[in-house]
Amino acid sequence: MSGQAIGIDPWLQTVGWLTKLSAATNARARDTQRAGEKVAKRLRAEMDRPQHADVVVSVIDRPTSSTATVAWCDPRACRYGDQVWRASIARQPGTCAVSGKSIGRGDAIYRPRACRPSPLNASAMILAAIVEDVPRG
Repeated sequence: MSGQAIGIDPWLQTVGWLTKLSAATNARARDTQRAGEKVAKRLRAEMDRPQHADVVVSVIDRPTSSTATVAWCDPRACRYGDQVWRASIARQPGTCAVSGKSIGRGDAIYRPRACRPSPLNASAMILAAIVEDVPRG
């Protein structure tokens, strides 16, 4: 072997290091985001089980036959003054946020309209019979 050194391009070496550092940073950011999503999901689950002494929910309008405008006030976490809810079918059992009555899977309900970011009461439900007693618009 002669005394010839293998040359490494400094630019390629720098790009390689930056790529490795970026991958590690992105992995940490994804982990942080996942942890935040888990906390938000737990908080939404807590919000969806209203303590009737604390949470005040009322249907304030019926703009269409399949939507309702709801006022939701939870002093522990949030307030929605004119949240749009839509008619749906319960995918899981729960409790009506207005009456406290049980809701079974397959019951006609109203739930908050899907949007991004999800509202804290995203999986709350109101029995359709209660909403439909409110006169339309």
